[in-house]
Amino acid sequence: MMNAMNQPFRTAILMIPVLLMAACSKPGPAGTKVKQPFSGSKYESNGTWFRGTGQGVSAKQNIARSKADLDAKNQLAGQVGTNMRAVTDQYRGQTENAGAADVADKFQSLVREVMNTEIADLRKIGEETFHNDENGNYTVYVAYEIKKNAMFRFMKKQARADDKIDDITRKKIDEILDEEIKKADAAEE
Repeated sequence: MMNAMNQPFRTAILMIPVLLMAACSKPGPAGTKVKQPFSGSKYESNGTWFRGTGQGVSAKQNIARSKADLDAKNQLAGQVGTNMRAVTDQYRGQTENAGAADVADKFQSLVREVMNTEIADLRKIGEETFHNDENGNYTVYVAYEIKKNAMFRFMKKQARADDKIDDITRKKIDEILDEEIKKADAAEE
């Protein structure tokens, strides 16, 4: 009889750790922390790589993938553009040349043209697809990388082929890109 009476008490005692764990997993004021694929330093840009990640959601898997691709490529383009703006601003600041602003403007135009073309060294380093059974949506995550020195070499090639860039400006763009290639090569070692 004593054993039968103690059973509910024992059950209650055993449930305390379960209830404590449930109480600890409640979301905080900012919500519940979400761990997304392709996060962390392995997927961040550094001295050697431009890296970008993207996410896309749609009821159709191919559309979700396209959205994720576009998101990641836009992130890469933004990084390349920001990097090149900083380089050309530095060039303008160091140069007393009256044509420095013109070189910087043409350089920025080159960056836009390059980012609007397919880049040969763009590598997909990961893709994960999830399906939500409740709403039927697919969520796709992708990660891309471009080796910086390859990107800068590609930009040099594009600058040489661009008829709108005069020889003096082309020479300055080559000098700027050569310096960036040296930095990327040094970071790789």
